Amino acid sequence: MSNDGVPAAQRELADLLRDLSWNVHRKAPDITGMDPLPATDLAVLKHVLDAPGLTVTELARVMGLKQSNASAAVRNLTERGLLTRSSSPTDRRVSHLEPTEEARAQNESIAAAWAGPIRAGIAQLDEEQREALEAAGDALAALSRLLQVRG
Repeated sequence: MSNDGVPAAQRELADLLRDLSWNVHRKAPDITGMDPLPATDLAVLKHVLDAPGLTVTELARVMGLKQSNASAAVRNLTERGLLTRSSSPTDRRVSHLEPTEEARAQNESIAAAWAGPIRAGIAQLDEEQREALEAAGDALAALSRLLQVRG
């Protein structure tokens, strides 16, 4: 048990997941056929591809970004022709984000760019390690959902 009451194993796991997240984030490769995207823009685009129709406010909340940072990423992606904004039929002040046809066509490349390094790393693990990660999948997904809700 550490000084803050967190068991050592939980502290080590949290540190490991933080380091893993940083390694994945900084190594996200350029997307083939597109100008390189900053990591935040790439993450925003992935979220809009996965959940079209989000508002910037919803996007910022789900991603844990400041509204201004989410707006800047959306502006960059709109200027690149990867996102469009459509006015809400019930409130013209609200814009919904939609991926463009170009973004949809690049979706597979985007997914590979984001997840490729992870898949490659998993492939290099031994069978027992891969099985352990697969067994932890449900717990990791639950943790991800909790962190999204808390922002």
